[in-house]
Amino acid sequence: MPRRIHHMEFDEVSGKAIIQRRNVITTMRHTTVKCKFCGDWESVVQYGKSAKGGQRYLCQKCRRTFMNNKAPERMRYPAEVIAAALNLFYESASLYEIQRQLKLSYGVSPHISNIYRWITRYTKAATRMLGTQKINVGSTWIADETVLKLKSNKGENTWFWDIIDDKTKFLLASHMTKSRTTSAAESLMRKAENRTNTIPKTVVTDKLQAYLDAIEKTWGADTEHVQSSPFIRGKNEDSTRAIERFHGTLKDRTKVMRALADKETAQVILEGWLIHYNFFRPHMGLKDLPPKGQDKTPAEVANVKSDIKSWLDVVNHD
Repeated sequence: MPRRIHHMEFDEVSGKAIIQRRNVITTMRHTTVKCKFCGDWESVVQYGKSAKGGQRYLCQKCRRTFMNNKAPERMRYPAEVIAAALNLFYESASLYEIQRQLKLSYGVSPHISNIYRWITRYTKAATRMLGTQKINVGSTWIADETVLKLKSNKGENTWFWDIIDDKTKFLLASHMTKSRTTSAAESLMRKAENRTNTIPKTVVTDKLQAYLDAIEKTWGADTEHVQSSPFIRGKNEDSTRAIERFHGTLKDRTKVMRALADKETAQVILEGWLIHYNFFRPHMGLKDLPPKGQDKTPAEVANVKSDIKSWLDVVNHD
């Protein structure tokens, strides 16, 4: 006699599950598919087809159904779709633009709230995976600050502080403050030192007094401070160009950050953009470094050793 398990019967002899669904008896065969929700290997059976003809599965242990479509655990959509959404976001696409592009490229239209959750979840995962990797950088760093009016700060000025290695273009540290103070500049320097376990020979900044005091307090006479100005030519001209190139690098981040309505999320995304820029996005300014002509990320030039090369790797490893 079949043994009834709620709405399911199980034939001990044949090894088949018999399920009553909408008054139709369906015979299910055991599989070697792993349940996406509870991880059980032995309780998954075939459970009919989806509207598009895809195979559905039922886990007899946790009693949940799913598609074996390469989606991450507890996720409905394949890893490739989630990774594409992350890449589009950090390349300045809005959530609605991402939704439209996924529809065009993959034939799916995830809800905006789903896309938002993907971004925050996997950004945090990427920061855990890549935020402490050892890096080899040059001796000249460039620091700068830019201002944005964010929804998360009720339209008031928010200052973004950044410091980048001039040789590898690796963005060493970033943070947000409400004002431009010596303490804020000093915090930036400390973050960069902690990230690299070294101190620079030279730091290039604009004329902001906070940098002068912060560099002196942080590194003293060990580090030369070069102040750049767009109106100075000659000795500081290369430094001025470096600052201008840096501004160009951060233009895309401005588009990403401006619409964020939550301070905590803004900080998460700031760290995520740093990961995207350093590890996943080839930098045009590095093409002339050997091997010449090849696309290279700042992380590759900084000799970072990691198996995580893309947002897809992040999704698959989380």
